[in-house]
Amino acid sequence: MFNGEQNPLSVKWRQIEAGGFKIIYPRELEREGQRMANTLPFIYAKEGASLNTSTTRLPIVLQNRGVIANGFVQLGPKKSEFFTTPPQAFDSQDWLNNLAVHELRHVAQYDKLSGIQHKPFPELVYFAWMGASIPLWFFEGDAVTTETALTNAGRGRQPAWIMPYRANLLSGKKYSYSKAQFGSSKDVTPGYYQLGYLLSTNIRTQFGKSVFDSVLTDIKKHPLRIYPFSKSLKKYTGKNTETWYKETQTLIAEQWKKQDSLSNTKTYPSKTKTQTFLTDYLLPVTLENKNIIALKRSKATTPEFVIIDSNKNEKSILKIGYQEQPWFSINQDVIVWDEIRYNPRYRQESFSVICTYNISTKTYKQLRFKSRLFSPTLSPDGKKIIAVQVDLSNQFNLVELDANTAEILHKFENNDNLILQTPAYHPDGNTITYISVSEKGKSLWLEEKSGKKLELIKKTRQQISKPVFYKEGIAFNAHYSGLDNVYYLNINSREIMALSASKFGAFHMGPGKNDTEFVFSNYTPQGFEIATSPFNPQKVEADNFVFFGEAAKAQEQTWDVFANIPDSIYPSKPYKKFTQLFNFHSIIPTIDDSYTGGLQLQSDNLLNTVSFFTGVDYYRDLNRFGYNAGLSIKSFFPVFTVNYENRPRRNFYNSNKVIKQGDWRENYIGINARVPISFSALNHNYNISANVGTSYTKRYMLENLPSSFNTTLNFPLNYGLTLQHSIRQAERDVAPRWGQILRLKYFHQPFDTRLGGDLFSTEAFLYFPGIARNHSFLANFNFQEASGVRQYNTEINTVYGYNNIQARSRLKNTLLFNYRFPIAFPDAELGPLAYIRNIRGGMFCHYENIGRETSLLQPKTYGLELHADMNVLRYQPNIDLGTRIVLVNKLYKHNPIFELLLNYSF
Repeated sequence: MFNGEQNPLSVKWRQIEAGGFKIIYPRELEREGQRMANTLPFIYAKEGASLNTSTTRLPIVLQNRGVIANGFVQLGPKKSEFFTTPPQAFDSQDWLNNLAVHELRHVAQYDKLSGIQHKPFPELVYFAWMGASIPLWFFEGDAVTTETALTNAGRGRQPAWIMPYRANLLSGKKYSYSKAQFGSSKDVTPGYYQLGYLLSTNIRTQFGKSVFDSVLTDIKKHPLRIYPFSKSLKKYTGKNTETWYKETQTLIAEQWKKQDSLSNTKTYPSKTKTQTFLTDYLLPVTLENKNIIALKRSKATTPEFVIIDSNKNEKSILKIGYQEQPWFSINQDVIVWDEIRYNPRYRQESFSVICTYNISTKTYKQLRFKSRLFSPTLSPDGKKIIAVQVDLSNQFNLVELDANTAEILHKFENNDNLILQTPAYHPDGNTITYISVSEKGKSLWLEEKSGKKLELIKKTRQQISKPVFYKEGIAFNAHYSGLDNVYYLNINSREIMALSASKFGAFHMGPGKNDTEFVFSNYTPQGFEIATSPFNPQKVEADNFVFFGEAAKAQEQTWDVFANIPDSIYPSKPYKKFTQLFNFHSIIPTIDDSYTGGLQLQSDNLLNTVSFFTGVDYYRDLNRFGYNAGLSIKSFFPVFTVNYENRPRRNFYNSNKVIKQGDWRENYIGINARVPISFSALNHNYNISANVGTSYTKRYMLENLPSSFNTTLNFPLNYGLTLQHSIRQAERDVAPRWGQILRLKYFHQPFDTRLGGDLFSTEAFLYFPGIARNHSFLANFNFQEASGVRQYNTEINTVYGYNNIQARSRLKNTLLFNYRFPIAFPDAELGPLAYIRNIRGGMFCHYENIGRETSLLQPKTYGLELHADMNVLRYQPNIDLGTRIVLVNKLYKHNPIFELLLNYSF
């Protein structure tokens, strides 16, 4: 599942059915639900036209409780989710329309491959097959091509979106096909969206509108092949994916070089030190002492505020938490920014809160706790904050807050409910400027508290952003010349002039050391650097933007898919979530181990609150079948799970020194309640999880078992508590660099006097920074005390090699030391076989039953391990392949143990 989180139980849902779509939405979104009911059926035929699909059946859930912009389509269960709160910088069209035109192309792709029936059983098998058959760049690139071709907006028209790839090619950095697709932990790579857009548009330019219809149809007819997409693509175009990549890269490099020759650009010296890996310095501002403050982020460190002096020396001020988009403002030595906070239990609900930090007093404060406030900006005197507020009905307003109490002082009216972005104060503190977005484009506004407003730049497809008052006008970002740069609007004359002429892109203009210069983020192939420029407005150059989607636009013959959308009123009714608990979508194969496998029927409802499965397994060693079912209820504060198994069992026992075999069947019912809680502050994350569970087992069909054999296990109880704290990890961190985990468990049988004994265990994990950046040291102490029937159970972490070394006594405790570190980031492509992103090493020293078997000078096992993250056969899953040599204390008379380690993740 893309998103398995839940909304608070208090959310009231409604639904509309229109043209094959079931639109499910919170009641506050009635207006948006009606709009999407008119929009989605109207545009879908045009979305799927080039794939020869015109109708669909699809549930769409509008999510309004979160503040992180997103949208996706999935199978298992088949549905789409639109997160209705937009980001503070996106396309020049309505946000929900933006989502609709992109996500419905994914629906058309899935319908083409799986059919349009409501339940293309088995959905999860289809989904896994698609992931293995088709590169991710096609899914996303084709969708971006479509969103650009069917509208007057779309990411294909945004120079900033494709800027990293352009910077690489114009700088002579031509990466391998795998690196461009799967990314890098050191360099800037195109990303599969950008890569896919360029490949898709080029293929369509040369082979027409319906080429991907032919390719996907062929894949569906011949599903079980290695590299099916590449082979089908070659069948219809004569070139495989890698050949297309190389040819497209050559083509776009030539066009970008031509654009570069037509553009009068400048080279800006960097105010920051040269970095060996991707590092961004964003939103720079010059302080009174002439130093520069900026938001820094990189592959090796987590986001932080830094101050840079004239010698390029950096001083870290404060590390911060997750932001939807980078943002901060500073005045009077106070930094203000927004961060994401989640509902501790229902993580489908999130908030955007305002944080402040006083550099002089080193005081941090969070102003509100459940707010939906974005892009906060301080007034010149530091006493007020202007911010964008979005309520649950998607009503946008600018609000002015008291900077100390967060009390709302003034709300600016927005009767047309335009999407609002990035406000800024005039030096007089009474006038503001901001960006608005509608389906017709973006506008730049000037507004006073009296309500008087002026549209300085009328609705345009320019990606105007981050306006700030400067001198007698307003500086802002746009791409008038086909490249993103800083521009200047004279308020009186309305004339627009260019302030920067960056080769790749200039953003985030801030005041300089004096009135004659300004500071900004200048894009380079190594990321955003800080640069300065004198204030010298120049005439805006001609637009030399290279539009790669021109042929696809002409092929679609649709100037604007959102023109003439109907405005009907559809009947809506409550969505009764308690009658929509089951939604069977897949039968999937299951393999528990080398002896057990079977089939499982799965159900997940559309709101992620109830999951159910039932299945059958075949036990090869017993030549018998077992049956199972499980139910998980996730809508309440505790998560309740119930599992049932009817399973065959076998045991061997000693009877008068003769080993005998006994068989039986048993019915097992297990019940568990768990409360997962998580929250964050700045770059610190906290998690609490508590659970309690019990079970009942009834054994029957006893064969060759002693008369003393227990036929019932009556409600043994187990309890668990986990407390966790960690700091945010950087991309290149191999493990947490600072964190603590305490885990407690207890098992006993209070309702079954025949089975005495209990077990208590505790595990403590302490993570520390290593001797170099991105290194991590873990000290893990574990203890358990067991008796009776549980005396041989193991509930704690064991030493490496534990299962291969004969025990000398019952396990009581372990002390595990692990040191992990990155070795290299090779980004090595081994032809079509593998792409290796990083190589990591580790050392370990493990003790068992300290004081009884081992001492600090005599560990039980120790050794080395080596790992590599890679993508195999150019498929999306990340493979962690490793090896470990375990050296064993001579006390145990055991040879070294060699282990092969394999894990994968999506």
